[in-house]
Amino acid sequence: MLEAEFLAKPNKKPGEKGKVKTRFLGFSFKNKKILRFTLCTMPVSSASLGYAFAIVWVLEQRLKGKNMQLMRIFWLILTVTVLTAMNLSAAELTADEVIAKANQAAYYAGKDGRSTVLMTISDAQGGTRQRAFTILRMNSDDDNQKFYVYFTAPADVRKMAYLVWKNVGGEDDRWLWLPALNLKKRIAPGDKRTSFVGSDFLYEDVSGRSPEEDSHELIEVTDQHYLLRHVPKAPGTVEFAWYQTWIDRQTFLPMRAEYYEASGERYREVEALKVETVQGHPTVMIAEARDLRSGTSTRNAFSKVEYDLGLKEQIFTERFLRRPPREVTR
Repeated sequence: MLEAEFLAKPNKKPGEKGKVKTRFLGFSFKNKKILRFTLCTMPVSSASLGYAFAIVWVLEQRLKGKNMQLMRIFWLILTVTVLTAMNLSAAELTADEVIAKANQAAYYAGKDGRSTVLMTISDAQGGTRQRAFTILRMNSDDDNQKFYVYFTAPADVRKMAYLVWKNVGGEDDRWLWLPALNLKKRIAPGDKRTSFVGSDFLYEDVSGRSPEEDSHELIEVTDQHYLLRHVPKAPGTVEFAWYQTWIDRQTFLPMRAEYYEASGERYREVEALKVETVQGHPTVMIAEARDLRSGTSTRNAFSKVEYDLGLKEQIFTERFLRRPPREVTR
């Protein structure tokens, strides 16, 4: 409800008899010094705000040249109302709605996608080693996804491939091709939170953790972020007791995640260090994972990011684990 009362000059001409009363969109203009402006039970929405703007515009035309100070008050109050409405609209999002938007922003941009990644792994003594690979992704209409990761360097991991079939509402299927051993290895569901090729990122980080696996609580809303706390529904299947994320209010990209043990000790962090807009999609270009217990960290730098390539579903099959498609070799 928006209700206010303002002073205005009489609108009856000198010498005119009787009361002059004009009504327009709920406004009453009477031969009084008080103009009552009441908008009752009006929901905060784009329609109602548009309605309010129309009313104030009509008032401006009627009062033009007569009481501009009053009009400035009208416009100031309306501006504050609009800004407040925008903030209230954002704050009305529930924790589940925020995490659903974040999941879409982080993993579902476009119908498919491709990027080249340079991974730099740093140990506690400052030594580094690198891996280079290409990631392909394809979305399905039912929100299921398929991922294909092909390694190009260094020599000890070259031609290694990783395939994920992400099944919403169920366990994901994961395979790893090890060319040096001529071995195709199926990754068990219980191993999804283990190190991805010796880095501080996990297998689960590649395709994302399903929102359905955790309960979510909205802790705080700031000017820039939603702060959420997440608790696993099956705590015996993961190594953390809970974690919290900072999600950008504009892009809905997760910008930071902190993982905690039951004792309350923070032991792992994942952070988006650089974001760019690619083909209209806010995209993380540099991400870093840190193991606070061992002192190691891994930074992924993304390049050659493309969306909506029209990738074929046959790429994401076990057949192409041994023989990589041209989409990752060219």
